[in-house]
Amino acid sequence: MVKKHYAILFALSFLFASPAFAVTGNSASQQHAWQKVVKKTYGASSVEDFLNLTPQSIEKRSGEKLDKQAVKQLKKDRKKVKKARAGNQKKSQIAALLLCFFVGVLGIHRFYLGYTVIGIIQLLTLGGLGIWALIDFIRIITGDLKPADGSNYDPSF
Repeated sequence: MVKKHYAILFALSFLFASPAFAVTGNSASQQHAWQKVVKKTYGASSVEDFLNLTPQSIEKRSGEKLDKQAVKQLKKDRKKVKKARAGNQKKSQIAALLLCFFVGVLGIHRFYLGYTVIGIIQLLTLGGLGIWALIDFIRIITGDLKPADGSNYDPSF
């Protein structure tokens, strides 16, 4: 039974790693394929059900305990789904540039781009007394400072 879980988790990892899933995250054909695999195996009928799956709930349903590798794969796949669902909104380079220009000393542009810790540090130091904000402004113009998730800007110049 544990080998069956490995096969399912392996299949799910390929499904979530596909380029189309990473870009759209919610295409109808992929959602349908995903639902067939997960519903057949775990009884989860939606994305929310899959995200609520835990090793304990799988153990309760199947009666067998997952080993560390299967638990790690399940967590990795759940993280990919969460990131794909939340990451569909790309950041605008123009918005980041305007935030940096007008309130750069407060680090608001860093919060916008997803760098929360650096944003807090910039907020406390007033953007390194403006020097850090100026460097970030130049980095945003050149495209060197990208969103924290590694994606490119939506409309870039």
